[in-house]
Amino acid sequence: MRRLPRAHGRVAAGLLALALAASVVLLGTATPVSAHGTLATSTPADGATVDEAVTAVQLIFTERVREDAYFTVTAPGGARVDNGWTHGEPRTLDRPVREYFLVDGVFEPREYTTGFPAVVALAHLPAAGQYSVSYLSVASDGDPVRGTVTFRYTGEPTAAPPDWQPPTGQPDPSLLAAAEQHGDIGSQQTAGDTTPVAPTAPVPSVAAAPPTSDDSGGTGLLGWGAVVVAVVAVAGLFAWQRRPARVERSRKAARRSAANRPSAKPTTKAKGRRATGHARTAVVPAARRGAKAATVPAATPAHRAVTTAPVTDGEPAEAAAAAPADGSASTGWWRRTGDTRLALLVGGLVLTLLAGFALGRIGTDDDPTYTAQPPGTAPGGGGRDAAQAVSAGDGHQHGPGTGPHTHPGDGQDQATGTTVSVAGYTLKPVLRSQAAGATSDYRFRVVGVDGQPVTRFAVVHDKPLHMIVVGRDLGGYQHLHPTMADDGTWSVPLKITRPGGYRIYADFTVTTADGKGLPLVLGVDHEVPGNYQPAGLPPPQPQTTTGPYTVSLAGAPTIGMTVPLTLRVDNDGADGPAPLERYLGAYGHLVVVREGDLGFLHVHPEPELVDGAVKFWLTAPSAGRYRAFFDFQVDGKVHTAAFTINLA
Repeated sequence: MRRLPRAHGRVAAGLLALALAASVVLLGTATPVSAHGTLATSTPADGATVDEAVTAVQLIFTERVREDAYFTVTAPGGARVDNGWTHGEPRTLDRPVREYFLVDGVFEPREYTTGFPAVVALAHLPAAGQYSVSYLSVASDGDPVRGTVTFRYTGEPTAAPPDWQPPTGQPDPSLLAAAEQHGDIGSQQTAGDTTPVAPTAPVPSVAAAPPTSDDSGGTGLLGWGAVVVAVVAVAGLFAWQRRPARVERSRKAARRSAANRPSAKPTTKAKGRRATGHARTAVVPAARRGAKAATVPAATPAHRAVTTAPVTDGEPAEAAAAAPADGSASTGWWRRTGDTRLALLVGGLVLTLLAGFALGRIGTDDDPTYTAQPPGTAPGGGGRDAAQAVSAGDGHQHGPGTGPHTHPGDGQDQATGTTVSVAGYTLKPVLRSQAAGATSDYRFRVVGVDGQPVTRFAVVHDKPLHMIVVGRDLGGYQHLHPTMADDGTWSVPLKITRPGGYRIYADFTVTTADGKGLPLVLGVDHEVPGNYQPAGLPPPQPQTTTGPYTVSLAGAPTIGMTVPLTLRVDNDGADGPAPLERYLGAYGHLVVVREGDLGFLHVHPEPELVDGAVKFWLTAPSAGRYRAFFDFQVDGKVHTAAFTINLA
């Protein structure tokens, strides 16, 4: 490391010590954020298999849910089987639940021992298979509480009560309004897939009630111990930094004293040398063990002392000459190595402090605790059982196995693609129109915050970028995959047969400068001049045909709720489902576009078929009509089935 001047070294030492002290203060005074009550556990447990008929599902939260909370239970065939819900009596949890949340860059633990059940009645169990339980509430701090758990039933079907009808209502508008106040329709966990989307910083659960243990928000015994050690170390650091100065002052004082003492009378031989200009030599102890003695000319009025000894053991003789006579470490050695040792010392102190602080946060109690599993997970799981976080406002809705992450969005709901620029990234097409029926080379660039074309994209679903084309009447759907040139220009052949207005979406994950993935959906208008004849939106139907296949849509889309949609593909004239093949890494892809503003939802499926169908998790952001486009592949050919979803 390059040696700093002594004054600069002292300034650097002071700044490093100040930074260390500041970190102590900041870490020791972190203020917990407000809490919200997440799901602690459920009965049946998420991912469990039950063989006996159940009449109710208990969802146990860390605080009491609102009176207008909304719950749905979806059967394997897509029909709802929930029959109302009630509050259960608070009870002591089998094991304390510890939740972690991020506060000023530090994970803070909160521990709970009391659970607040919401008991959802089941009208019947119409079939064996996977049942999905979804919930929506708003916590005491205003954060939305939403998510989904699943269980598998392997027993015999049970009959529905006489004259019972599946519920079809939507959540109360006041509940939806309260959930949207934070501008995040998906701040809680949901189900999803193993889509290889690069995660950003995790979004840990936030606690709901006052802590029940001593480590809930304090620094902790080990944390304060680390603070004390750090303070003592800083004091020692200043003392150590001043030591070379004291050594140097002592050496200079010794020189002045020696210069003032009467010198011995030189011999005749010595006089002769001085007369001829030769300097007598003085032997200086070697700076290191095993080094030869260095000779230094005696100081004369015209000739100050200059080192004449060679380098010893790789060390300049100048440094050896500066060594104290007692053989201790030299001031020159400190000058060369002090900056490195100082940096290592401060770095080690910071790491030690952070480690002690973290241990102090965890606490010293010996009681067994249970780390709360986010909704959509099972204890101790990875992959499908890993912690989930709903994509917040970028049009990507993921399910089990994705892992905790967030997505920057362009609005207060999850319908994206309504703007051409998000988070400093802008979609810039070369042309904004083309002739009807003609094939054009559609070209565009994604420009970053620096005004330069972006060239680093993550591969998601086997492609670095997905381009979706939809008409303003929700017709003319196309799913294309452009190719990128070295200069960041994307291009793809595009043919549009009908005149009218269209929306072109670029769905991609850009790799930022720090190597993280930033998923975005950008949209731009595209015009095809001519006599525009808008097609009416078809009415909702549970089935549609495409080629030789009949596709059935089952599920009950609910505003603000994460609920399952299942799509089953049957081969006309053949028994059983069609042999679906993986397309772009999955058994199917679902794009949902909202009527009016053409808000875009790219909904990803479960990684495997569920009960022989492709299962998606959809969070409808608002009332209105939607068009859902389902892409699937059989025998190497891609087909698209379209459905209308009416949530008006």
